[in-house]
Amino acid sequence: MKERRSQSGNRGGMRGSLRDHPSRKERPEDRPPAAQALPSASQLVSIEKPIYGGAFLAHLEGKAVFVPLALPGEQARVRIVEEKRSYATAEVDEIVASAAERAASRCAHFGSCGSCHYQHAEYPSQLEFKQSVLRETLQRGGVRAPDEIAVLAGDPWAYRNRIRLAFDVEGRLGYRGRRSHAVIPIAECPIAAPLLVRAALAAGEIVHEMRPGQRPEEISLFCDAEETALLASVAAAAGRKQWFEDFAQSLAKKIPALKGVELSAAGEKRQAPQSVAQWGANSLLYPSAGFAYRVDHGAFFQVNRWLLDALVDAVVKRGITGGRLAWDLFAGVGLFARQLAGHFDRVEAVEAAQAATEALKHNLAGTRARAVKATTLEFLRGAGPRERPDLMVVDPPRAGLGAETTALLAEIGAPALVYVSCDPATLARDLRHLLAAGYTIENITLTDLFPQTFHIETVVQLRR
Repeated sequence: MKERRSQSGNRGGMRGSLRDHPSRKERPEDRPPAAQALPSASQLVSIEKPIYGGAFLAHLEGKAVFVPLALPGEQARVRIVEEKRSYATAEVDEIVASAAERAASRCAHFGSCGSCHYQHAEYPSQLEFKQSVLRETLQRGGVRAPDEIAVLAGDPWAYRNRIRLAFDVEGRLGYRGRRSHAVIPIAECPIAAPLLVRAALAAGEIVHEMRPGQRPEEISLFCDAEETALLASVAAAAGRKQWFEDFAQSLAKKIPALKGVELSAAGEKRQAPQSVAQWGANSLLYPSAGFAYRVDHGAFFQVNRWLLDALVDAVVKRGITGGRLAWDLFAGVGLFARQLAGHFDRVEAVEAAQAATEALKHNLAGTRARAVKATTLEFLRGAGPRERPDLMVVDPPRAGLGAETTALLAEIGAPALVYVSCDPATLARDLRHLLAAGYTIENITLTDLFPQTFHIETVVQLRR
């Protein structure tokens, strides 16, 4: 996953807006645990603040304790489940005093499923958690954030356009558990587009009827924002493909929006899965920001269908006046590069992933942008003199830019740089070096692409 202002962030072409959602009738599991006979190891703690990763901080005898499913200001009896030298991890046995921000979760699987972390908190509180975590992480990394961190937020439900699920030994479909990697079978997923949930449940029905030796291990589902087109990718052990055609046809009968299915097999150690079979189309068209992007099987594309237009505006249009040359590094299928082409004389879009490069060329056709098949590091190491760009856009994976890439960007010294980050710790590390090289932060926008989870997407505009 590439997981980035006040809630009035409707500007910038936002597809959805923050609004109240009536909760369904509260279930017993939504309420704070009732008082009961607790294990002798249960201890009372005061919950202090959120920390990155989805848990909340408390202290016992001066030692940090990470507590999931709690809220700041609550009193809780907790049980230590993992002890480390500098911290411990605990589970809540009882909420003694609950916070006003505590909410009834929408999903029956919340708490056991590992996909969501904040469904027990009202959405405005979730945004406050993320602002606090982002600011503290930057400060701890040696970066002083502006007095105001803008927040871009939309509808916090049914936003995901992509999900990945696994099959258990009985062929049941679910997400990985919160406490382990075990598969938690699901019947609903309120953060996913309804089409994805229907397709997942239909796939589960088909796989459950298959012989154990023929079942796939995982399935990934991706749809457009309007839920009119769907791609599926199934992963299985090498050699298990005799069932694939029947599976694809059966799923298409149940889900008419299905356009294509890909079968991949695990590659050698440290190698990406290899595509071994395909049914139907290899891609779908995803309309966003005035253009229908081609997205192929397995290619990275931003996950929040409500905030794509607003994210593009935050990256491409805010404070950018255009110029001669722009670089889009880690370009994916060209979400930003296609839009930059309307502001610059030339754009170079750099991408190495095989799943994205053909779609990138397609999406840039007829524009002033050029696709470059290379890693960002290979591109920046390129020998010989080159024209300095007026703007560099970087959207790296969770590991961030790293020391060499950051040093090369600083050496090139484009007047403007936009950093799109899905991890605040690596963002802080890279920003510290860029600031030392002469860049200054113009603004920071926390773009909440992942409501109900701890993940933070951040857009940072820098000038030199």
